Amino acid sequence: MASVTEIGTLIDRDPKIRSGRPKIAGTGLTVSRIAGWYKTGMTPEDIALEYPHLTLAQVHAALAYYHVNRDEIEADLAQEDSAFIELEHQFETKATRR
Repeated sequence: MASVTEIGTLIDRDPKIRSGRPKIAGTGLTVSRIAGWYKTGMTPEDIALEYPHLTLAQVHAALAYYHVNRDEIEADLAQEDSAFIELEHQFETKATRR
């Protein structure tokens, strides 16, 4: 008989990891990261192949979490985009000062 995994155990939060954002349990990989890859056109299978430490079940759990909690994850993605743009701007500013 195969072991049974409760779906709810695949996603967790830890305030010490990624500021407590939802992530794949046992990893530091956030749901928003998986959702971001998915939104660029990667299939769940592509993501699992690209990141072999993940199972397809973990990827699907992250995507299920994303679809059920879309507002939360989209806010995380927007915050990451904003932080990236700010860093990019800081580096461009430093480069032009030289």
